[in-house]
Amino acid sequence: MVAGEALAPQKHNSPANGKGRASHDAVQSRPIWSIAAVDAQPLLLAFAMAGGAAAYFVAPSEPPFWLALLAPFAGAGGITLGRRMRLPSALQIAAWFAFGVALGMCAASVRARLVAAPVIADETGPVMVEGWLSEVETGSKGPRLRIEIHAIAGLTPEATPKLVRLTHRSRLEVSSGRFVRCWAVLRPPPSPSMAGEYDFRRQAWFEQLGGVGYVQGRCRGGALGAPEGVVADVRMKVAAFRRRLAAHVNVAAGERAGGFAAALVSGDRSYMRVEDQVALRNSGLAHLLAISGLHMAIVGGLVFYLMRRLLACIEPLALRVPVQKPAAVIALGASLAYLVISGAGVSTQRAFIMLAVVFGAVLFDRAALSLRSFAIAMILVILLQPESVMTPGFQMSFAASGALIATYEAWTARRSASDRVMGGVSYSWASLAVTSLVAGTATAPYALYHFDRLAGLGLLANLAAMPVITFVTAPAAAAALILTPFGYGDLGLRVFGYSLEAILWIAETCTEQAPSALSPGKQMPGGSLVLFSAALALAVIARGLWRWAMALALSGPAIWLWVVAPAVALHWSASGDLFVRLAGGEVHKISYVEGDGLSPMRFSTLDPSGLCSDWPCVLESEIGRIALRHPDLERGACSLASDVAYELIPLGTPRPDRRSASCAQPIYWSDVLRQGGATLHTDGATSKKAAPCEARPWKPCEVEPISRNGG
Repeated sequence: MVAGEALAPQKHNSPANGKGRASHDAVQSRPIWSIAAVDAQPLLLAFAMAGGAAAYFVAPSEPPFWLALLAPFAGAGGITLGRRMRLPSALQIAAWFAFGVALGMCAASVRARLVAAPVIADETGPVMVEGWLSEVETGSKGPRLRIEIHAIAGLTPEATPKLVRLTHRSRLEVSSGRFVRCWAVLRPPPSPSMAGEYDFRRQAWFEQLGGVGYVQGRCRGGALGAPEGVVADVRMKVAAFRRRLAAHVNVAAGERAGGFAAALVSGDRSYMRVEDQVALRNSGLAHLLAISGLHMAIVGGLVFYLMRRLLACIEPLALRVPVQKPAAVIALGASLAYLVISGAGVSTQRAFIMLAVVFGAVLFDRAALSLRSFAIAMILVILLQPESVMTPGFQMSFAASGALIATYEAWTARRSASDRVMGGVSYSWASLAVTSLVAGTATAPYALYHFDRLAGLGLLANLAAMPVITFVTAPAAAAALILTPFGYGDLGLRVFGYSLEAILWIAETCTEQAPSALSPGKQMPGGSLVLFSAALALAVIARGLWRWAMALALSGPAIWLWVVAPAVALHWSASGDLFVRLAGGEVHKISYVEGDGLSPMRFSTLDPSGLCSDWPCVLESEIGRIALRHPDLERGACSLASDVAYELIPLGTPRPDRRSASCAQPIYWSDVLRQGGATLHTDGATSKKAAPCEARPWKPCEVEPISRNGG
C-alpha cells in the first residue's frame, strides 16, 4: 500500500472504533462533517423537514394546498438536476435542504386536512352527551374523561365532534370502555393564553378533539353496547383492559407508589397523586411519567437482551441463525404490545417508531444506534405526525437522542481500549453521568422556552434515579410479567412498587433541597429557540473543534436576542388568573376572577399570592402602578389616583367614549375573554393592530389584540 493512500472503507463502521482509530485518522482527510455524504443526506433531510413542518404551523396564513403538494416534486427535480449537471456541493446541499423543507410543509398540510373533524363553535348550555369512555386522565379539578361521541343533544351528525374531553368533579362511577351519558357544558378547545405558548387548540385539532367542558353532576352508564366496527370494538376492549390493569397495579404495587406504577404500566395517570406529579416535575424527573423513548427502550431492550441470551442456548438454532434477528423480532412485538396497552399516546407512538428503526437496523445488519437511524426515525415521525414537531416531547426527545448518539460515537472513537475512564471510574458508571449531563444540556433550551424553568437539582436527581430504574425497576417489571402466568406476578409488582417509592423519595428530596426551579426571569423568544436548535443540529453533524465553533457561533446570537427581548410585565389569562411582575422582578400570581381558559404553561408552578387581600389592590410593577378593583363591584369613573398607570376592569361596565388624561388605562375582562388573554411587556411599546384575518384549519380568525393605548 502506498504511503498516504486512504484506507478502503468497509461496509459498516469504516474506521475501527477504539484500537486502530488513530492510525486510520492519520491517513484520512479531516472534513468538517463527521459522517460520509451518504449518511449526511438523511440527517440534512430530517432537519430540513422539521423546519418545513414548523414553518407551516407558525405561518400567519394557510399556504395554498396545490403549492404544498407540488413543492416536493419541484425539490426532487432540483436534486436530480444538480446530480446530472454535477453542480457544486454547496448547491446540491441547498437543493436537499429545499426538498426537505417542502416535504415537511407538504406532510403538515396534508395531515391537517386528513384529520379534519367537527369542532364545537360556541359554548353550549348543559346538553346530554352520549358516547364511549375511552380514557380517564388526571386533572387538577378532577378526572378528565375522553369520550368517543355517539350523539350530543341539539347537534346534527355533521356538526357532532368525534371526541370530547370533560372534567368530572364528582365521584367517578364509570370506567373506560363503557357507554356513558353525561350532562355537560361544552366549549371549543381554548387558544393559547400567551404568544409562544403551547397551542392546545392546534393539538386538539390533530387529535380530532372537538370540544372540552365539564360534567354537571355525574356521568352514568348507558345501555348501548360496543360501537360498530371491529376496530372500534377492539379499541374499547383495550381501553377497558387498560383500566382494569391500572386498578390492579395500583393495589399490587403498594399504596405509596401504586399510582406511579399504574401510570408506567398502562399509561393511566388517574390513580397518581397530584403532589407526586409535582415533585417529579420540580426535580427534573417528569420524563419518567410520559411513556416515551426511555420506557420503550427499557421494554424493547430488556426483551431483546433476554431473548438473545435464551436463543443462544438453543444450539441447533444458534448455529444456523444469527440469534439477534429473531430476538429483535420478538422485542419489536413486545414493544408493539406495550404501545397498545399503554394507550398509544403521541409520545409513545413516536418512541415506537424510533425503536422500530433500531430493530430494523438489527434485522438488516446495520448499526442499530447511529445518526443514520436517528435521521430515519425523525423522517418517519414527521411524515406520520408532522404536528408533533411543535410539541415539547418531540423537540426534547430528538434533541436528547441526537446529542447522545453523537457524543457516544465521538467518545467511543476516542477512548482507549481500557475499560476505565476518568481515572478509576468505570465506563459504565461514567456513562450514567455523561448521559444525564448531555441529555440535560441538549433539552435545556426547550425546557426554558416551553416551561420557563429548569429543575434546580435535575442532574443530581437523574443521576440518582437512573441506576434504580435500570437495575431494579425494569427487572422487577420483567419478573412480574414472567411470574404472572404462575400466579406470582404480584410479587414482582411489589418490588416494582418499592423501587418507585425510592424514585419518589429522590424526587421529593431534590425538590425540598431546591424548592425553586431555575428560571431566567423572562420568556425566550422564538428566534432564540430556532438558533439554539440550529446550533444543536450543527453540533450533531460536525466533528472536532468545528462542533464547538458552530454551536457557539449560533448560541451567542440566540442568547443576545434573549437578553434584549422585553419581559412580560402583566398577563391576564382567560382562566381569570393575573400574573404581575413586581418592581423587584418577581412574578406573582393572583386568582382574580373566574374563567374557563388556559393559564400560561410557563407560570404553571406558581401558587396564588396573598398580595390582594383588600380592595382596591394597587401593585407596584415594572410598568407602573396597577390597580385591581373588587371582582364583584362596578367601576366608578376615574376614581383612582392619577399615578395609577393601569386599571383592571373585571365587569362589563360601559366604556367611556373618551378616556381622561387623569384616568388609568383600562384593561377589560371582556377583551381578555374575547382574545384569550392580555399581555403587557416591559418595553412600553404599543401593540400593533392585527393583520387581516387569515384562518387556519384548527382556529378561526383572530380578533384585534388589546392596544397599549386603550381598552
